[in-house]
Amino acid sequence: MRFINPKVDYAFKKIFGSEQSKEILISFLNAIIYGGEKVIQSLTIVNPYNPGQVLSLKDTYLDVKAVLADGSIVIIEMQIASMTAFNKRVAYNLAKAYSNQLVKGENYPLLNPTIAVTITDFILFKETEDVINKFVFKEEIKNFECMSGEWRLIFVELPKLKKTLCQLTSLTDKWIYFLKEAAMLEDIPDTLGEVSEIELALNIANQANMTVEEFEVIDRRGMMIQDEKGRLNYAKEEGKEEGRLTEAIALVMRLLKKRFGEIPAAVSTQVEDLSLSELETLTEDIFDFNSLEDLSSWLAY
Repeated sequence: MRFINPKVDYAFKKIFGSEQSKEILISFLNAIIYGGEKVIQSLTIVNPYNPGQVLSLKDTYLDVKAVLADGSIVIIEMQIASMTAFNKRVAYNLAKAYSNQLVKGENYPLLNPTIAVTITDFILFKETEDVINKFVFKEEIKNFECMSGEWRLIFVELPKLKKTLCQLTSLTDKWIYFLKEAAMLEDIPDTLGEVSEIELALNIANQANMTVEEFEVIDRRGMMIQDEKGRLNYAKEEGKEEGRLTEAIALVMRLLKKRFGEIPAAVSTQVEDLSLSELETLTEDIFDFNSLEDLSSWLAY
């Protein structure tokens, strides 16, 4: 058996946002929001996944949105790669889902609580090793809650789950493991299969149960996302290298000014054109120079 990667947004929408996904989504949300307690009994999936529309799906449509029995709204988003102003995007989606409940002229009491569940395939909070972090509005000093849970932000960071299959005991861990590792599985492990909703999710994710069109679109989307993730990582590394180069130039110039006073512009330009490894060598050789002529000879060499 081969499974599609549920971390790809199209695949995530198919698994958790299809008409046959209600029990899957109920189990998943109970695991993530309520620690496995069966608090959510029923829900309605808004704008469910439709295989006939897969080629025209827009990014905003790929979030899974559900209305719970008590009227609360839950929006679930899968994000593989970090992006600029990501936190602002999450806040905007939460605020939009909350405010869109009212049409012009309706009263505020009609507003229902809204929860944003954001799943990331990257580390978002370096301050904690917890896989799930939950936020509500609280007073800054005395820490009491405001707005009675009208807005909640819940983040699931997949890389933080380090458990193996045999170490999974809670429903929460099993669902997070499913999201993180399903694409690497070759069959349905007993540990996951004993949860009927996860077994159903794996059957939906089974490539053998997909149309050729669905698989091609999901596969292409997955490659696009991985390419973008690669570009982001490359840009990040390039940025780090540029930062180290800038720091090295500044260090060398400080050392030179301290030793020889004001440095001629032409010499400064030559120093700024050096590579990082050359700058590191220069910091060691500076103290062997007796004059700017020695420096110029070193640069010429």
